[in-house]
Amino acid sequence: MLDQLIATLTPLTFHNRMKALCDLMPNAHSVCSTSFSYEDQILTYLIADQNLPITLFTLDTGRLFEETYATWHATQQAYPHLRITSYAPDAEALTTMIADQGVNGFYEGKEQRLRCCHVRKVEPLKRALDGVDVWISGLRHAHSSFRHDLPMLEMDATHGVIKCYPLLDMEDDALRPFIDAHKVPYNALHDRGFPSIGCAPCTRAVALGDHPRSGRWWWEDESEQECGLHRVDGKLMRVKKD
Repeated sequence: MLDQLIATLTPLTFHNRMKALCDLMPNAHSVCSTSFSYEDQILTYLIADQNLPITLFTLDTGRLFEETYATWHATQQAYPHLRITSYAPDAEALTTMIADQGVNGFYEGKEQRLRCCHVRKVEPLKRALDGVDVWISGLRHAHSSFRHDLPMLEMDATHGVIKCYPLLDMEDDALRPFIDAHKVPYNALHDRGFPSIGCAPCTRAVALGDHPRSGRWWWEDESEQECGLHRVDGKLMRVKKD
């Protein structure tokens, strides 16, 4: 089934991949995660424009930029028939973590940062994917070395879902023209040197020509800069197979 989906969706343009997926899996419970990035806003537009039976959700970590919340609000106004379900950190786990390592303890070490990501993002994601068949994400090859060899679809054994990346082969320079052409709401931080936007304390602007994700967790080894949401068999690194 997965191989058939990959073979069918990969040759299509990104405009048509989600619709084709819905046609091929009409009874699947499909969801799309959004952090209100360029990629996610494009996916949201396509879901709204094509009236696709795909549910949108977001992870509200409690540490997002005000500009991100403004984009969330603008998106809901632009597409009032869409519902964006919010998942927040478990209150008890959040209280315990802050008591143990402080509100900004993630700066002090990799272990502390991953714990913060787990409480604020990974655990809420598990709840968001409960009972889901297909998880649609805006990951692209251009994002990082961990993502350059992603297939169009893959099995996420951790969550028991099929993951689909409709924008996988979309180039960086195609994002903004699409946003502008279709008057899609976007995060104002993109105009201020933020190509990748996460939690406010863990994201900063990057210089022209720097890698788009170099502004995320910049105080850590760049070879390990992921939050743990996107793993395969428990690992971040994918090994190319001959």
